[in-house]
Amino acid sequence: MKHFDDNFAHDSLPSIDLQPTYLPGLYENEMLNCVERLLDSHIKNGNGNAPCLRTFKKTWSYQDLFEKANQIANVLVDDLGLQSGNRVLIRSANNPMMVALWFGILKAGGIVVATMPLLRSKELKTIIECAEISHVFCDIALESEMDLVDSDFLKRICKFCGSESGTSELENLMINKYKTFTNFHSKSDSVALIGFTSGTTGLPKMTAHYHKDILNICEAFPTYSLQPTANDIFTGSPPIGFTFGLGGLVLFPLYFGASTFLIEKPTPDVLLQAIQEHKITICFTAPTAWRIITTKVKDYDISSLRKCVSAGETLPLKVWEDWYNATGLKIIDGIGATEMLHIFISSNEENMKPGSTGLAITGYEAKIIDANGNDVSTNQPGRLAVRGITGCKYLNRIEKQQEYVQNGWNITGDIFKQDEDGYFWFVARGDDMIISSGYNIAAIEVESVLLTHEEILECAVVGLPDDERGMLVCAHIVLKDVSKATDNMKNHIQHWFKEVAAPYKYPRVIYFIEALPKTETGKIQRFKLK
Repeated sequence: MKHFDDNFAHDSLPSIDLQPTYLPGLYENEMLNCVERLLDSHIKNGNGNAPCLRTFKKTWSYQDLFEKANQIANVLVDDLGLQSGNRVLIRSANNPMMVALWFGILKAGGIVVATMPLLRSKELKTIIECAEISHVFCDIALESEMDLVDSDFLKRICKFCGSESGTSELENLMINKYKTFTNFHSKSDSVALIGFTSGTTGLPKMTAHYHKDILNICEAFPTYSLQPTANDIFTGSPPIGFTFGLGGLVLFPLYFGASTFLIEKPTPDVLLQAIQEHKITICFTAPTAWRIITTKVKDYDISSLRKCVSAGETLPLKVWEDWYNATGLKIIDGIGATEMLHIFISSNEENMKPGSTGLAITGYEAKIIDANGNDVSTNQPGRLAVRGITGCKYLNRIEKQQEYVQNGWNITGDIFKQDEDGYFWFVARGDDMIISSGYNIAAIEVESVLLTHEEILECAVVGLPDDERGMLVCAHIVLKDVSKATDNMKNHIQHWFKEVAAPYKYPRVIYFIEALPKTETGKIQRFKLK
């Protein structure tokens, strides 16, 4: 049965036999548009005047967000020619207009593809081509890279002004639009968003999530770990283009009628300033940021803060202890995945073991298995396998789907062990993923960029352990002309890389070598470089 006029996303889903086993969630009704529960219900229940989106400059009420999302939906249908099921890319930092666009797209029957502001034109083009994106909303502050993208799939790029001062095309189109809109009648298993895993050079993996997935995760992690109320004020550093940021800064606060404080450039000092000035109660950020914030916290009043959440990479015990000693607050660690939409193993203040990631939360089950899929014994490292109310649905990647989903379980690529009390402890990444300051960076991604440089013959990239960032991207490079292996060349390559790819991926450490270690079949032996 067709969901949309444009069925690309549904036709690209893996068949049911390749999908994981799902546990039942609260939201299984046939007809469901997640916007109605997250946003419209607050208006119907008379809470339209409650604060919803806050920044240093202004506050939007739920009514403000509702009306702007409706106007955007009208623009999409009336002026931009959106058909239901079209994929719409948002290029923006975390700001209220980005959230209004997110809801407006779903109201109109589109599928959201939110991206991180640091992506460059090459990476944006890859996303547009893979997801066959027809429409783009781009903040004028980020238009330079977007303007370099050329794709036959693109029908319209509509610029907007995310800085809350000034106007551009979208604002002019919205002015005369009705502030009401009849939401598209999506089904609970209509695709609502596509999240790209970190591999955005080469062929990235697209993960699809349904309308019911978006609501079901709101009953999982926040209920288990945060116990939010309408009085809470959320903030954090992850981009809304990351599903970690989407949940923590948009879905969870709105589901509970709370408000969220959005920061476009959330440095540790700016985060602390927001907590102090706006009485933030719940903060989401990565271990790297918690480490830096700990050194600065004595200069700020953070007495309003009641819950601290860390994800994106494993939380070192020392970071947890230093923060606890400085503030008396316990950081809630969690592991999630773009494939699973959000966190599935975590803890709350009652069941926390410092240094452990925690237990499988409400709605999920997890276990540790060996290479053959057999359960391993207590305290033995193995592959982490998870199943629950969400699961991996890669679009158009049957071979990757078969790797990630085995015997109904999602295999995350992480090595964990489980203790006698059922707690999960992180051991290592099972592949060549480099997790640096909360960003997932695939080694092969960095290599594929480096190999486009005219001076580079060969290269191999590995992660180096680092106290500050968790890991550093380290490139071992063979130059075509060995005599050019100088510090100046290292600096040149680093600066060049930041120009052609997202800067957070650049190799912070470069070694020039004469040859890469390889097997007889020509495979690079990365373990020797590590």
